[in-house]
Amino acid sequence: MIKLDVLSDPICPWCYIGKTRLEKALEDQPDQIFTIEWHPFQLNPDMETDGMDRRDYLAKKFGSKENAVRVYSEIEKHALEEGLILNFSTIQRTPNTINAHRLIYWAGIEDNQSVVVDAIFKAYFRDGRDIGDSEVLCDIADSSGLNAAVIGKLLSSESDIDDIRQRDAHSRKRGVNSVPTFIVANKHAVPGAQTTELWRRVIGEMRAQLAPE
Repeated sequence: MIKLDVLSDPICPWCYIGKTRLEKALEDQPDQIFTIEWHPFQLNPDMETDGMDRRDYLAKKFGSKENAVRVYSEIEKHALEEGLILNFSTIQRTPNTINAHRLIYWAGIEDNQSVVVDAIFKAYFRDGRDIGDSEVLCDIADSSGLNAAVIGKLLSSESDIDDIRQRDAHSRKRGVNSVPTFIVANKHAVPGAQTTELWRRVIGEMRAQLAPE
């Protein structure tokens, strides 16, 4: 098995698209080749704790509604090509994602990260839910097979907040400035939402290296 570390943020649509493309490549394989671990990276590390109105966020980020529409129309086109429906119009708030990252980390302890990551993406992009809200995250945890009562208690505490922030900062110091970023075998960085075909080639190369001589 080869370690594949994925740096991602739950509010990043390219991260959702990149996850989908990777999984399509893995579906073609006779067996699993990667041990996948998801790591925190906040696109907005200074976001207010309760997030902000999405219209205000987009105006601040893109300068105008027209610019935001142009960018997200392009993203939506790529998402549809992968069979994903992104309902940007249903998203009312841009959240602080520190608690979503904590949930993903705790899911990893239960060996359930991919399920939880997918559920968070769907809650935000498909259903327009506020994934900065603890009740929403507890609901996601429950539907993903985690103990919602335990998750609720953890979310009401400061547990692992400093660790998440330190890991985020560590990635930035190593030169990561955008997500998704995939690290293959602790050596090779694959930035961006790469195509399924590229992942098939990467997997093929990895298999060739692992094959006995």
